[in-house]
Amino acid sequence: MRLFVAVDLSEEARAAMAAVQTRIAAALAGGSASLKWVRPEQLHLTLVFLGNVAEARVPAVVEAAGRDVGAAPFDMVLDGVGAFPPRGAPRVLWAGVTEGAAELAAVQRELVTRVTAVGLVVDTRPFHPHLTLGRWRQSSPRDRTRACATGPPNAMARVRVRRTTLYESRLSPSGPTYTALAHANLTA
Repeated sequence: MRLFVAVDLSEEARAAMAAVQTRIAAALAGGSASLKWVRPEQLHLTLVFLGNVAEARVPAVVEAAGRDVGAAPFDMVLDGVGAFPPRGAPRVLWAGVTEGAAELAAVQRELVTRVTAVGLVVDTRPFHPHLTLGRWRQSSPRDRTRACATGPPNAMARVRVRRTTLYESRLSPSGPTYTALAHANLTA
């Protein structure tokens, strides 16, 4: 099973981010044909991507990722638009996190500790909280400049982070389908 742990957005935040996507798409005009947008109902902030996990290990992952996290709920502010990788042709267009980034990093570290304790290997690169808005199939370096320049000048959304969700992701030609397997509440 393909699994990841994420922070969900509120409906208000999803609507605000959908408006940002629409704004950027309009500013790019015809040049965004290879930019595939994340559907608003699927917008989430990934904390830990687990990848393909053997069926036999899933119950242990559900138990580990579903336990309450010893951190107080906090606000996360989505602000600023960027692209990965930082040089050359971009592949991912994202919204950054200003307020709440340190708290997200602490929750992410706790979840990484839990899933590695049940034998999973996760990416060890530094965690940079971001919300993926879209992915380019083909792009050029100027696409980054054009897309990032059209992002709103102010904070785009504020989200109260109260829990994390372990998801199964099923890929298909029509796009991914996410199924929640466990929730972990943030408790002070």
